[in-house]
Amino acid sequence: MDWLHAPWRIEYILAPKPVLTESLFTRIAQSDEDEANLVIARARTCFALLNAFPYTGGHLMVVPYKQTPDLDGLEDDELTDLLKLTRRCQKALKAVMKPDGFNIGLNLGKVAGAGILEHVHLHVVPRWQGDTNFMPVLANTTVVPQALRELASRLREVLAQ
Repeated sequence: MDWLHAPWRIEYILAPKPVLTESLFTRIAQSDEDEANLVIARARTCFALLNAFPYTGGHLMVVPYKQTPDLDGLEDDELTDLLKLTRRCQKALKAVMKPDGFNIGLNLGKVAGAGILEHVHLHVVPRWQGDTNFMPVLANTTVVPQALRELASRLREVLAQ
């Protein structure tokens, strides 16, 4: 039997899950520890960060600073900024990872798969031809081919240009 090690997952699995008065994203938005939080870009009304527990390599999220559960809580300029930063991140992922396509979308509500219900965010997931395999289906495991901090650093470089 082959073993696949994903040691970063154990921190999340074993970590206490406190009841929060503000979302994880609000805490990250107010933090100045961008490298530790995997933040790769900040704009006027939103920021982008790599997903610490990604579906696939390069999976990132674009998050408004304002905490709201859905798009109705955002002003027009905040919606515009959200999509503009999403576009910038998609271009950076193209340059750094050369994916064949993308899944870009929102999960609104628990039944839709939202993991952080109280804070709307856009997922940007790069995809490659043939990247669907047996690991997620049979082993409930995702294979991430690049260290998150290394990828975050490279994306920051491209986004800063």
